[in-house]
Amino acid sequence: MATMAGVLAIGLDLDPGSAAAAGMFHPDTFTLDNGMEVVVIENHRAPVVSHWVWYRVGSADSPLGKSGLPHFVEHLMFKGTEEIAPGDFSKIVARHGGQDNAMTSADFTAYFQNIARDRLEMVMEMEADRMANLRLELRDVEAERDVVLEERRSRVDNQPSALLGEQLNAAQYLHHPYRLPIIGWYHEIESYTKEDALAFYEEWYAPNNAILIVAGAITADELRPIAERTYGAVPAREVPERTRVQEPPHILERRIELAHDRVEQPSLMRSYIAPSFATADGNEAYALEVLSELFGTGGTSRLYRSLVVEQGLATGAGAYYRGSSLDQTTFRIYASPRSGGDLDTLEAAIDAEIAELLDEGVDAAEVARVQQRMIAEAIYARDSLTTAVRVFGSALTTGSSIEDVEAWPERIAAVTPEEVMRAARKVFDRTRAVTARLVPAGPSAAGAGIANGSAG
Repeated sequence: MATMAGVLAIGLDLDPGSAAAAGMFHPDTFTLDNGMEVVVIENHRAPVVSHWVWYRVGSADSPLGKSGLPHFVEHLMFKGTEEIAPGDFSKIVARHGGQDNAMTSADFTAYFQNIARDRLEMVMEMEADRMANLRLELRDVEAERDVVLEERRSRVDNQPSALLGEQLNAAQYLHHPYRLPIIGWYHEIESYTKEDALAFYEEWYAPNNAILIVAGAITADELRPIAERTYGAVPAREVPERTRVQEPPHILERRIELAHDRVEQPSLMRSYIAPSFATADGNEAYALEVLSELFGTGGTSRLYRSLVVEQGLATGAGAYYRGSSLDQTTFRIYASPRSGGDLDTLEAAIDAEIAELLDEGVDAAEVARVQQRMIAEAIYARDSLTTAVRVFGSALTTGSSIEDVEAWPERIAAVTPEEVMRAARKVFDRTRAVTARLVPAGPSAAGAGIANGSAG
C-alpha cells in the first residue's frame, strides 16, 4: 500500500515556491439516503471517468481461521448475478472500451472501472447489482479457490522476497491481524467454502459500509441522480463494527533470516512499529513522512548518499513509511550490498546513519528542502484520475477525513525540525523492530528455510 506522503502528495495544486499555499482536489461530497458516501473530483481534460467503490473491510478483518477470505471474496465478486453471467462483468466493461479490476489491502477492498463518461451509468448499475445480488455456484467457488491457491504458489511460495516479507509481518505483529498475509495462509485458503464466502459478503458488503468515488468529466450535480438510481436502490444493512485485538508492548528486537537457493542478491530490511495517521499524536505522522523523505527517499536522501554514493557499500538503499493504516503501522529501511559485500557491514553502516541522525539531528534548511520537494513533486501527477481516487479511498477507509486530505500540504509545511527528531527518537527503537535478511542458500545449508531468533 502507498504511503500517505506518496499518495497524498499527488494531485495537489500548489505553488512550489510557497509550501503553505494550499490548494487541494476540492471534491464535492454527498451521502445517499442508504448511508453510502459519495466523493466527486472533477477533471474535464478528457471525456472519461475513474469509478471506484471502496469497502471498509480488508484482510485484517478476516474471520478467525480464514485468513485471506476478504481477498477471496474480491475474486468471487466477478462471478456474476442474476443479470450478469459468471465471468461476464469484465468482458462487458472491455467491450465498452473500459478497464476494470479490484484490490484488497489490510484495511479495505476496492473495485474500479476506467471508462468513457457516457458509459458511467452502465458500470454503476453493474457495480450496484453485485453489491446486493451476488450469486455463487459451488463449482465457481471451488474453481476460484484453486485460482487463489495457484496465485499464492506463484506470487509468494515461489518468491523468496515475498516469503520473507510474509514472515517479517508475522514477526512484527505478535497479536494484531496485520500479521496475516493478505492472500491468506495456504492451508486456510484450502478450507474456504461457499458458505464462508457468502457469510462474509452478506456481513460487510452494504452501501452504508462503502464509499463511491468518481473522478473525471462529471459534476456532483450530474452524478447525484445516477447514484440515487443505482446505488441508492440498494438497501442499507447492519454492518459490524471493525474491532481488532491490539498489539501488546514490544520488549525486544526480533531477527529473521531466509536462506533460499533462488536468491542471488542478498538484502536486508529493518522494520519498526510506528504510529499511523489514525493512531498518531498531533503532527507525529506528518513528521514521519518528512523523516522518511529526508532519510531514505530518492538519490538525495541521507541513506542513499552515504551507503551508495559515498561509501559504495550498497546497490540501493532507502526508507518508506506506511501512514495510511487503521491501526499501528511500520517505518521500514532497506538495502542491498554491492557484489562481494556482506550484510553485517551494511547493517552496521545503516545503524551508524541512524545514530548520526539521532545524535546530530536535522536542521531547518534540510527540513525545508524536503518539504519543498514533497510539495513540488505533487504537481507532476495532479492530472491523474486514479491518483485522486486512491488518495481519498485509502484515507477514508483508514480513519482520515476529507478535511484531513485537504489539509495535507499545510500540515506537511508546518512540520518543524524538532517534531522530526521527536518522531525519529520514538520510532528508531530496536525493541520495536524486526530485522530481516534474505541470503543465498550456502553449501552447508540443508535447504531453504527460515530461522527465527531474538536479541535484546
